[in-house]
Amino acid sequence: MTFPWLTVLGLLPLVGALVLALPLRRAARPVGLAFALLTFAVSVAVTVLYLGGTDLAVRQPWIRAFGAYWALGLDGMGLVMVLLTTFLVPVVMIAEWDVAGHGRWDAQGYFAMALALQGTALFTFLADDVLLFYVFFEATLIPMYFLIGGFGGARRRVAAVQFLMFNLIGGFILLASVIGLFATSASLGGTPSYLLADLAALPMPTELGRWLMIGFLIAFVVKAPMVPVHTWLPLAAEQATPGSSTMMVGILDKIATFAMIKFCIGLFPEASAWVAPVMIVLSLVSIIYGAAAAIASTNLLRLVSYTSVSHFGFMVLGIYVFTTQSINGSIFFMVNHGFSTAALFLAVGYLIKRRGSADINDFGGVEKVAPVLAGSVLLAVLSAISLPGMSTFVSEFLVIAGTWSRTPWVAAIAATGIILAATYGLRLYQRTMTGPVTESTQRHITTDLDGREKAVLVPVIGLMLLFGFLPGPVMAVTEPTAQAAMQRMQLTDPVAPAKGEK
Repeated sequence: MTFPWLTVLGLLPLVGALVLALPLRRAARPVGLAFALLTFAVSVAVTVLYLGGTDLAVRQPWIRAFGAYWALGLDGMGLVMVLLTTFLVPVVMIAEWDVAGHGRWDAQGYFAMALALQGTALFTFLADDVLLFYVFFEATLIPMYFLIGGFGGARRRVAAVQFLMFNLIGGFILLASVIGLFATSASLGGTPSYLLADLAALPMPTELGRWLMIGFLIAFVVKAPMVPVHTWLPLAAEQATPGSSTMMVGILDKIATFAMIKFCIGLFPEASAWVAPVMIVLSLVSIIYGAAAAIASTNLLRLVSYTSVSHFGFMVLGIYVFTTQSINGSIFFMVNHGFSTAALFLAVGYLIKRRGSADINDFGGVEKVAPVLAGSVLLAVLSAISLPGMSTFVSEFLVIAGTWSRTPWVAAIAATGIILAATYGLRLYQRTMTGPVTESTQRHITTDLDGREKAVLVPVIGLMLLFGFLPGPVMAVTEPTAQAAMQRMQLTDPVAPAKGEK
């Protein structure tokens, strides 16, 4: 392919962020949105080319001394994550059209940071060179730090610093493994290389591979986030704007689960099998703890963040039980959770905007005064609890079914998360939307969703429903990635015993 589609795709939003550094004033919002929509259009063109069989890979020498390349590539998993990223950012921009910052921060700065986050995230999903991935993996922290610290609640600075410190520590540990891969490729391969294909072909010694993989995995566990290193997320989600939380959980944190498949399994299959029991336990703890913490939460944004901790547990579980069905379900969950968490954060954000409070106890009877808003919250909640008909149900079912075929007792424990999810979801709706209209609700919530707010939520909810009833096309795109991961692990799916066999 002569035209560098993948390079252009990642550079467009970064160029847009630079353009927004100019004194554009009132034109800043439409210019930022135009760049985000143009990036989405390019991602659609890339999708058409990819599905048509066009080779979009880019490979040019970058830092010859390190054996690093400007290497970009695309598989089914990368494609769906690219489309999720390019879809959510313009949705967030429209939702945060009137966002107000603090100090020197204004809407122009918000849109610039959103584009910068989009560009750096896209390159992490496209990178086929480990050093290139690492550079953009760390670069995503910069715009997200400013989105949290420049906008949001009274403790936004504390939240931004905590977010940065947790992820930087994970990144520094990852850097040690990245450096270790350079030395390993130079000694085992004769010539240093950071290309994913070259590193995957190295005859990696067992102990060395395990140590290197641990460095990758720690960084990804922090970013996911999983218990016990999840504590930065609830505060960040509570203090950030709903749009920022959508990008953080819906896009940024997915880099971790994406990279577990692409880099941990891709580079260290033996080490991934070795660490799988620990990851399965962490997944189960995250599923149950996240759901229990959501039940106990009285702050709407914290509640949503804890639901994500539980959902990331399902995604990681699907990866490390090593079945084609569970891995494909995990990839599909990454996409569907992006829509689900966007609907939930944004709908809850509209509630908070009207009431001026995120405390669940300050609401009651909202469905009687704002029925469209209440209906939007209900659909978002039903997606969060994976009701049949919602896209998340398909994902969660595949993860549990794949887990059952390998280890039924693990699937049984994970399934308790479904019961807990129904508890936190229905309690949330009951306490805020149903019952008599409280004096606080009547005084503060005087309007239903306006046209722009509906334009934000309708496409997100529409996709949740579409993929709930028609998941096949997306799963057909991602299944080859799941099959390749199983081949890399040298594993086959469990075969059910024939009738009459034990």
